[in-house]
Amino acid sequence: MGWLWAIIVGFVLGLIAKALIPGKQHSPLWLTTICGMLGAIAGNAIAGAFGVAETRGIDWSRHAFQLVAAIIIVFLVDMLYMATLGKKKQQV
Repeated sequence: MGWLWAIIVGFVLGLIAKALIPGKQHSPLWLTTICGMLGAIAGNAIAGAFGVAETRGIDWSRHAFQLVAAIIIVFLVDMLYMATLGKKKQQV
């Protein structure tokens, strides 16, 4: 059940990150989901380093770290995707 939640959270974080980044992102949905999952993992690690990983109630600060990490990762991976695979697709 943990993997299912990781995929769902990664999907949602990736979509939110893609919506917040200005311009059009060309990376496919599966890559966005993986980036969202990586953002969730990185955000949890950063929240743990700041000591806010576990709080009473809803962990808003942890979710904020996850979202910021997902935005950065989606942005960087989309740039890398366009630099490598995106040019090949545009030529075809």
